[in-house]
Amino acid sequence: MGPNTHQHVFEDRRQRLASQFERKHIAALLVTGLPNIFYLTGFRGSAGAALVGPSESVLWIDPRYTLQAKEQAAGVEVIEVKGGLLKEAARWIRRKRLGPVGYDDATLTCREFAGLEKAGGRRQRWVPAGGMVEDLRAVKDPVEVEWIRRAGKLTAEVFEEVRGLIRPGVRECDLAAEIEYRMKRKGAEGAAFETIVASGERSAWPHARPTSKSLNENDLVIIDLGAILGGYAADMTRTVFLGKPSARIRMLYNQVREAQERAVKVVVPGLRTGDVDAEARKVLDKRKLERYFTHSTGHGVGIEIHEMPRLARGDKSRLQKGNVITVEPGVYLEGLGGVRIEDTILVTGGKPENLTPATKDGWFAS
Repeated sequence: MGPNTHQHVFEDRRQRLASQFERKHIAALLVTGLPNIFYLTGFRGSAGAALVGPSESVLWIDPRYTLQAKEQAAGVEVIEVKGGLLKEAARWIRRKRLGPVGYDDATLTCREFAGLEKAGGRRQRWVPAGGMVEDLRAVKDPVEVEWIRRAGKLTAEVFEEVRGLIRPGVRECDLAAEIEYRMKRKGAEGAAFETIVASGERSAWPHARPTSKSLNENDLVIIDLGAILGGYAADMTRTVFLGKPSARIRMLYNQVREAQERAVKVVVPGLRTGDVDAEARKVLDKRKLERYFTHSTGHGVGIEIHEMPRLARGDKSRLQKGNVITVEPGVYLEGLGGVRIEDTILVTGGKPENLTPATKDGWFAS
């Protein structure tokens, strides 16, 4: 099963997008962000531009991608361009006299937009319309959920396989490489992001990159990993302690775990995303740890590793059935290290579903 085998899914997405055009006062939308192009057409290349209209859709690509686009973007007119993609798209739009056309002001540079205006001519009106596709992407359809579920299962399996390799003397970079190798051996396209392995005092860096540092006895080790399958990502973090943990280390781990479990438990459609963040912080604040929680509680995940919605302090957006989010509280203490626990969670009509079901038990090796 692959996204390109579900032509009706892409057609439905384009129709849902087009249904918003009248409210936005546009006749069509020029899509330039590559994740959005994939979402709407199924095409996955490093360059392209697409136009979604109420009755037709067009994809402009360069000659490297002609055959690929014709296979992946079923139901979309594919136009090969040997020059500038945006310039050709603007000229096509000018010839069609479509009326006001929306564009993604979040992905176009000033220089690109100036070229678009010039090629489109003085009569063509361009309307900023950033966020339209991203809002649709925030609620996953069944095909997307299945890909993320499979990516999450694979991610969890890889972590379980490498747990025995997390021991003193192993280098951070070697452990990260082993994780990414095993992802590919299991059929993943690769890692959804650079795998994080951070040990000892470096585990207090939330986004530390793996180095040639060796893991040592009595190190906290944060491992943040995620596979990508069918163009969709999963995201998971586990923390391991090498040795017999002190009472303080146990307290830190148990509080973060409780914060994560309590935050996941409140996830239901209609809840403000900021309330999920507040639930995690409330648990940590009981032991005066909240000030060491230096990032938001989570984010959407899908085609990109960071999508809408954001689960941040005070955020007023509301969860919807079909959102796929991360819940990832952590505490980071300079000179000691950090603890973070993260899962990819599907918002359902009932109990939330954990899509990265790796164990959180057996977190220390005495």
